[in-house]
Amino acid sequence: MFQSLVNVILPVFLVIGAGYTASRSGHFKQDYVDGLMKFAQNFAIPCLLFRAISNLDIDTGFDAGLLISYYTAALICFTLGIFGARLIFKRDWEDCIVIGFCCLFSNSLLLGLPITERAYGVDNLTGNYAIIAFHSPFCYFLGITTMEVVRNRGGGGVKTVMSVFAAMFKNVLILAIGLGFIVNLTGLQIPSAVDEALSLLIRAALPAALFALGGLLLKYRPEGDMRVISFVCLTSLMVHPALVWTFGTAQNVPVDLFRSGVITASVAPGINAYIFANMYGRAKRVAASSVLIATALSLVSAWFWLNMLG
Repeated sequence: MFQSLVNVILPVFLVIGAGYTASRSGHFKQDYVDGLMKFAQNFAIPCLLFRAISNLDIDTGFDAGLLISYYTAALICFTLGIFGARLIFKRDWEDCIVIGFCCLFSNSLLLGLPITERAYGVDNLTGNYAIIAFHSPFCYFLGITTMEVVRNRGGGGVKTVMSVFAAMFKNVLILAIGLGFIVNLTGLQIPSAVDEALSLLIRAALPAALFALGGLLLKYRPEGDMRVISFVCLTSLMVHPALVWTFGTAQNVPVDLFRSGVITASVAPGINAYIFANMYGRAKRVAASSVLIATALSLVSAWFWLNMLG
């Protein structure tokens, strides 16, 4: 058990910790952190997703059992987050939707992907990429649609639809995934020089993003209602993977895909949870603190679920 913590999980969090320490000590200023994260999220990671989806074996990777298991569990956690925040913590509906989004949005790219890669090898990431392909489109569509329906209740349906699509198609990750599918399904060949250039950017994607994530967490100091934050952490780190495990077992999901689903579900909400809160100006302190605390707790939750998987 201890070996999996040291060899698989700890290196990922050491890179995050290095970014946090460098930023806290003043050796890596917040402007640099913001620039590095923009490079990772707007350029390097989209290249990673584009290339992964364009080369993905769709028949093997897009296992219906895996996707149903993962996203049914995610939808349940979103619903639990909304109604838990409303019924237990008496938050208003817009805050509840942000809290539900925090319970929904696992950090599939910056935590789920590198932890799975270190645990099971680069050849066992098919399930991760299948989940990632739908992750941003599914989560943003669900979160934005629910928020816009609540905000525009009594208003026109056309306004709600336009707001949803405008927000979706501004997301560079969604665009990269879409382009990857176009290349995959049409059989277009990427020129070798372009493919080599993509490889260079891809090698920088996860290390740069993890280092920048550490620096960004410095800004997200624990504030707000700790009871709500604890509820988000419990739902995202324990309830979500437990549901994926239950549904995946019932549907006999292949072992490599099953592991990808459980590990992806077991990690913290991503920075996108805070971005979503910031988009609407609701529950920002809860979202920011949940990202920070759950990221730290992911060291333990990922270790627990890795050992459960054997």
